Amino acid sequence: MADEIQTLVGGLRAVELYYRPIRDASSGNIIFFQSQTRLNTPGLGTLTPENFRDVAEVTNQCVTLFELEVAQAMESCNKFIERDIHFEWVSVYMPAEYLRDIRAERNLMGFCSQFEVSTNKICFALSAKLLEEQDGMASSVLKNLRNRGFHFMLTGFGADSCPMMKLSEFNVDFVLLSPEVTQFLGRSERSDGAVKSIIDFVTELDSQPIADGVANSRQVEQLYGYGCSYFAGPLIGKYVSERFVRKKNDE
Repeated sequence: MADEIQTLVGGLRAVELYYRPIRDASSGNIIFFQSQTRLNTPGLGTLTPENFRDVAEVTNQCVTLFELEVAQAMESCNKFIERDIHFEWVSVYMPAEYLRDIRAERNLMGFCSQFEVSTNKICFALSAKLLEEQDGMASSVLKNLRNRGFHFMLTGFGADSCPMMKLSEFNVDFVLLSPEVTQFLGRSERSDGAVKSIIDFVTELDSQPIADGVANSRQVEQLYGYGCSYFAGPLIGKYVSERFVRKKNDE
């Protein structure tokens, strides 16, 4: 990666957000959009998050990158509204480091003012690295931002490396379960019971679970029966560029 994040690379945006739908099982409607960042670099081509997040987060690049992502997510919100697409929020990845910045609240409110986007249209997606925070600063800033109307979604919950009990220290609105959780369905009664226990654990902490990696209607029915109402994965839809997000009748 270059020492600085450029806004344009070879005429392309350095950062380009792709979006996938999250569906509400009870209504059948798409209700949220989760973003995924593609990073265009001068020497390495287009990188997906697994190829650049870890490097960015050990440098100050993650903050610069995040603010480019926020700006683009808010632009997309306005375009979705112009297209009369119904959605409750669009997510954008937030590095845990940003929650340790005392200027975070002021800066994000500034973005909302600049792009004329309501805070409740933005959901900040956080990796399980958030659960490693120890000093309470991240939890405090997260609470302040939620009070401003922003949503928060913890991702990758239930994976082998996720310290699940630490979730009780962070009051997030949504918890995106790891695809590993969905893959446990149907293996045995014990594995199904474990999936239900994870969903129960999340809901008892006043967060709403979202199942990821959903590939068929049987999984939807079983997860819905366990109390999970929101779904993402191959069955629901893949990540696409913003310009391809349209109302169903316009597709």
